[in-house]
Amino acid sequence: MTAPPAPRVITRLRAAGCVFAEDEARLLAAAAATTDQLDALVERRVSGLPLEHILGWAEFCGLRIEVDAGVFVPRRRTGFLVQQAAQLLAGTGGTGRAPVVVDLCCGSGAVGTALAALAGPLELHASDIDPAAVRCAVRNVVPLGGAVHEGDLYEPLPARLRGRVDILAVNAPYVPSAEIGTLPQEARLHEPRVSLDGGTDGLQVQQRVAAAAPQWLAPGGHLLIETSRRQASRTAGLFIRNGLTARVARSGELEATVVIGTAATGATDPPAARCS
Repeated sequence: MTAPPAPRVITRLRAAGCVFAEDEARLLAAAAATTDQLDALVERRVSGLPLEHILGWAEFCGLRIEVDAGVFVPRRRTGFLVQQAAQLLAGTGGTGRAPVVVDLCCGSGAVGTALAALAGPLELHASDIDPAAVRCAVRNVVPLGGAVHEGDLYEPLPARLRGRVDILAVNAPYVPSAEIGTLPQEARLHEPRVSLDGGTDGLQVQQRVAAAAPQWLAPGGHLLIETSRRQASRTAGLFIRNGLTARVARSGELEATVVIGTAATGATDPPAARCS
């Protein structure tokens, strides 16, 4: 529909608790060909379905990322992870090759897609254990020349990547299991639990990622993991225990926290540790 949404649509969305009712009404109206279709989309939204699942895409880092129903929706705060990774990639020039980037626990592939758009050309690989997420990531990542792999963490990655990864960007689940029930309905009912549940302390997946990261990172390569402010020091500790440096970066604007680790540049380098 090209006409502005009727005030009744905005009113209904606002009554359902949609904070940005005007914006949502405009997007839903643009996605509908007829008034009946718009009413059907609005009905799905007020029933609690995430807007992104209804539209089939999410805005992320200025891009439209395809997101299927049942797939984790990329959060605005994760743009900070992309920013930090892009800054590090800017310092890898002069090697004569495209940097190798792995988007682990990729979901829709939003992080890898955004990095390819912001800091390409890259040799980009994305991996996720959820088949629905992998199908979605293929549509976002492959058109940019990347590859998508289905499996548990590093298991499906090509063996030739061992010791060659410059940026390992990870948005692993970090919500403690007991807190899943406190999440907004949109997340706990419409996104896969495997993309949210970080185990008893929220660090279960992060621990596995950090333990194997040194095997995959190139000398001087970087591991970046999104986490919560309260968990950041423990996430950094996981990095340090596995021989990486660790520093904590935060964005007040995006309410985002990322722990950044760096692999030693050579066998003789001491395992430095830094938390900030």
